[in-house]
Amino acid sequence: MFYREAGDFSTSYPEDSQTFPIKFDRIRYYIVLAIAFLVVPFIINDYWANAILLPFLIYAIASIGLNILTGYCGQVSLGTGGFMAVGAYACYKFMTAFPDLSMFINVILAGVVTAFVGMLFGLPSLRIKGFYLAVATLAAQFFLVWLFNRVPWFYNYSASGQINAPEREVFGIIVTGPNTAAWASYLFCLIFVTFAAIIARNLTRGSTGRKWMAIRDMDIAAEIIGVNPLKAKLTAFGVSSFFIGISGALFFAVYLGAVEVGEAFGITKSFLILFMVIIGGLGSVFGSFAGAAFMVLLPVALKVIGVDVLGWPTDIVAHFQLVIVGALIIMFLIVEPHGLAQLWRLAKEKLRLWPFPH
Repeated sequence: MFYREAGDFSTSYPEDSQTFPIKFDRIRYYIVLAIAFLVVPFIINDYWANAILLPFLIYAIASIGLNILTGYCGQVSLGTGGFMAVGAYACYKFMTAFPDLSMFINVILAGVVTAFVGMLFGLPSLRIKGFYLAVATLAAQFFLVWLFNRVPWFYNYSASGQINAPEREVFGIIVTGPNTAAWASYLFCLIFVTFAAIIARNLTRGSTGRKWMAIRDMDIAAEIIGVNPLKAKLTAFGVSSFFIGISGALFFAVYLGAVEVGEAFGITKSFLILFMVIIGGLGSVFGSFAGAAFMVLLPVALKVIGVDVLGWPTDIVAHFQLVIVGALIIMFLIVEPHGLAQLWRLAKEKLRLWPFPH
């Protein structure tokens, strides 16, 4: 009644293999994109942009990147914060060294630099995996933060050690700096999120994604059937780091405007994005969005309910947030390892058969 596949017929292989083969799904996503691009920019304000929408969009890109590496390829990484820092500092160097370069190009180049760095630190994955790989990426996290703190060239020899995003325009519209309008920042990030989701969705459904999943499920068997583990793992690290670098560049240049690497891209950031992937669902692009939305909306909802409505102290509400996130991670790992994405899939299965019993 609400969600039916009956009547959807594919007459060619391209129709059957398109990203959303069910007509209802295509219409639904077109409506979401239309609202995001044509409605939200006209009603957005600074609070909604800075508290909810910009963090959600930026963290969604980072979650997609980590999900490609951990969820699809099975390579555990705890260095997401460090790779975001690479994207942020690379974007800063491009912005200051080439002031006439388009901001779109700056962000993309920052992603490319991060991809090379990610592939470099991904080389140990050819010999180690599991817990040992997690420790290796954790070492990369601490090394990158130390590097950006200790080498003054990265922050242009600033006395404070902080990097500040200069004002830049795209088609005459300011997208970075203190004078940026909320709708401009939102649309700039939304464009990157849209293309990141489309690229990730098509990569994971193609031959590259099948190689990643073969390595994830059993790397020895994958190598026997002809999957090159060197190419598969390094491409996963490269694509993942590319998306994470873009998110770091947007986090610095568009969202915060000024960062200090230890505070903005510490180990806490790595765990935050990992929690998004676990709660949202490993091996799912939609799960990356769901996890990012949950982790961004949770503190806002707790503040409204706990502080504004119930009058609880702010520190109690902050600790309560940690308890909820920890409990949910344990619950999802035990009860539903595929997270919110799997719950959404089950809900769609119920809708297909409603009102008949399953």
